[in-house]
Amino acid sequence: MRNAATIPDNSPSFTDADLAQRLKELRAEQNWSLDQLAEISGISRGTLFRLEKGEVSPTAHVLGKLCPAYGLTMSRLMAMVETQFSALIPRGEQKIWYDADYSFKRKSVSPPSTNLSGEVIECELIAGASISYDKPPRRGLEHHLIMQAGQLQVTVDNAKYSLKTGDCLRYQLTGSSHFKANSDATAQYILVII
Repeated sequence: MRNAATIPDNSPSFTDADLAQRLKELRAEQNWSLDQLAEISGISRGTLFRLEKGEVSPTAHVLGKLCPAYGLTMSRLMAMVETQFSALIPRGEQKIWYDADYSFKRKSVSPPSTNLSGEVIECELIAGASISYDKPPRRGLEHHLIMQAGQLQVTVDNAKYSLKTGDCLRYQLTGSSHFKANSDATAQYILVII
């Protein structure tokens, strides 16, 4: 089993430059200044500026605060960088995104599309790592989280769950969420978003 903190494999991945350009376009589409977006998202103006210039890589935490400002899931934002989707997505062509410190990896197994309602993400959170989101990108998103390996502590809207291999957690996301891998093993899970 490959640890998510190791050097990324050769699978296709999102480039910071492409993501930076899309973030800049989204802000322009809303006709927001950097100051307005900073106020809406809770991310500093300086960080937003560096993200749009591609000078820094966004973390899951930052994207988790930025995506709700635009009403997008993180996967939908990343899919906007792509031009089109085909019906068949071979495993070697599934896009991967790593958090800046490589503690969190998400592979877009079935990416979002304007013609499809759902998406499927394969996630790895290294042992002891955690990620938090203050609010959902869109209230009421339906999630189905299926544990593949390891253990994961999940808090959704103040309800706490301990998941083990084979468990499935189903919920509609209306508030904050927190994911923490146990300290002894990487948590691997599939997330289906509808």
